[in-house]
Amino acid sequence: MQSEYDEFRSCIFGSISSLKRFRQLLVNSVIATDIFDKELKEARNARWEKAFDDSRVKDDSLTEVNRKATIVIEHLIQASDVSHVMQHWNVYIKWNGRLFYEMYKAFREGRSEKDPSEFWVKGELWFFDNYILPLAKKLKECGVFGVSSDEYLNYAQENRRRWATEGEAVTANMLQIAQERFGKEAEAGQRLSI
Repeated sequence: MQSEYDEFRSCIFGSISSLKRFRQLLVNSVIATDIFDKELKEARNARWEKAFDDSRVKDDSLTEVNRKATIVIEHLIQASDVSHVMQHWNVYIKWNGRLFYEMYKAFREGRSEKDPSEFWVKGELWFFDNYILPLAKKLKECGVFGVSSDEYLNYAQENRRRWATEGEAVTANMLQIAQERFGKEAEAGQRLSI
């Protein structure tokens, strides 16, 4: 909001009402990344139902268009946050392994109470069933991505299927790599502090 950005802001919004709308979209987008808050999730689901309920009388008013746009943007932000899960297996495993290592390192350093290797397999299955697959279905339902939404949903379903059969072995491998890497980092840290 500093004066040096006046010209930039005038390109984004030209009135107080469009500034308020932009701010609302921005705040909703950031809040949409909080996927574990039960009240926020329920509110998002209610807005989705209201925006995409086929039994409602079709309304092309600006309010209705804005409602749909807002909820679609929220879901796009969520999808971008977990996009690796809706891509090829190798992409999913790469980023899944990086998250696993980050959480394992936090556990080993005492910044987290739980060892991720104890819940990783079941946690991923829960995540697919309760978040990823419903999100991929909503992206398909809203029609914003056209045929690409089929690809996202298909990859998510295939990754979930493969994780159910290969997750134990993949997690064991990630744990072994994490233990080796953490041990080397700890050893290097000790040498530096001597």
